Amino acid sequence: MRRHLLPLLAIITTALPAQESRQLLPVPDKLVVLTFDDAVSNHATFVGPLLKKLGFGATFYVCEFPPDFETNKEQYMTWDQIKSLNDMGFEIGNHTGHHKHLNGLKKEQLVEEIEFIEKRCAGHGIPRPVTFCYPAYVTSPAALATLTEHGYLFAREGHGRAYDPAKDNPLLIPSVSLSGSKTEPFYNALKQAANGSIVVFTFHGIPEHTHPWVNTPPEIFEQYMRYLADNHFTVISVRDLGRYVDPSKARSAIVEQKH
Repeated sequence: MRRHLLPLLAIITTALPAQESRQLLPVPDKLVVLTFDDAVSNHATFVGPLLKKLGFGATFYVCEFPPDFETNKEQYMTWDQIKSLNDMGFEIGNHTGHHKHLNGLKKEQLVEEIEFIEKRCAGHGIPRPVTFCYPAYVTSPAALATLTEHGYLFAREGHGRAYDPAKDNPLLIPSVSLSGSKTEPFYNALKQAANGSIVVFTFHGIPEHTHPWVNTPPEIFEQYMRYLADNHFTVISVRDLGRYVDPSKARSAIVEQKH
């Protein structure tokens, strides 16, 4: 037994310092993050397979959208489908249990909404989420504090601009929301993916039936993805931002700048 134990200990002790001293990569130009909100069924049937084929990463922010998440499976994924996206290598992120706007919740309600998705993930063999997405882009100081307490590394909101890790709180990552058939916002946003800035895109249903104001036609979405592939963009999940940004150090640096 001792002969078997020593090589195992050697592996563990060798791995730990390497993890602690892991060097961050410099933020390259053409770095894009893809995010998809609300657990829409075509995320599993159309979006995931296309992204997998192209070798892209992405984060799927899931919630049990009221009032009909359990029954309307034309609109919303089953948990088996959510698990399938995780098994394909995509990140499953937390979008609260029931798409609640966080600024109107008490602390215990915030915790309940956050932990609801964590428990659902655990029950379906999905890793505990480490990134978060604010429903309707609504944030609050209490939400930031609660996310920090729960160990979340990154959280995404709105604002329609690129993410600058040197200036933006990693728990308040701005994003560019895309919908409709006008393609200029997509191509204009990509121009910002340079000089240390990262473009984070938000999509909803592709297509979106229940909330048509955030619909993206599938042919337009596929055009976007082909453009990213053909022009050699690096496309990752929110979780993968940890390759380039230390969220704890980034938050501390931003606090120091404000003082």
